[in-house]
Amino acid sequence: MQDGDLHNALRSGERPDFDATLMPHRSLGPRGFLIFMIAVTVVSFLAGVFFWSLGAWPVFVFFGLDVLLIYGAFKLNYRAGRQHERVTIVGSELVVSEMLPSGRVRTAKLDAYWVRVGLIALSQERVRLVLMSHGREYPIGLFLNDDEKRSFAAALTDALQRFRSSRGARAVDA
Repeated sequence: MQDGDLHNALRSGERPDFDATLMPHRSLGPRGFLIFMIAVTVVSFLAGVFFWSLGAWPVFVFFGLDVLLIYGAFKLNYRAGRQHERVTIVGSELVVSEMLPSGRVRTAKLDAYWVRVGLIALSQERVRLVLMSHGREYPIGLFLNDDEKRSFAAALTDALQRFRSSRGARAVDA
């Protein structure tokens, strides 16, 4: 399926039986990031001035590098936060569109009738969420925490069961 196929199916008037967007959680918004960076800059500057006054001027430079490294780490984290996945059941297809941090979109199209949702135990608490179809596994929601994976698995399983029962009822009516 091409990137625009899902968009075209939705535009053609076909309503999705299920539509969910999975996004990573970011606890610090833009305003909080600005306040945090101002605080780090002020503390680093004051500490740097203190060491400069003691004659240890190279420490001032390292405090400046610390601020730049913290800023860079947060920017990389926010870039990774742009990743999201959209899981949709449209017609007889389950479509998973993954938006990568680079802006590229990867799309997988599966027959919704045959897809099974699985939670693979990695440890006592940790699980991996996968879609299984025709002997292949498609991991999804890697950035979700384990409770969110379990909750989404239950919601998608329920949607797939409703889809299968509605398709079975239509086949009997025909």
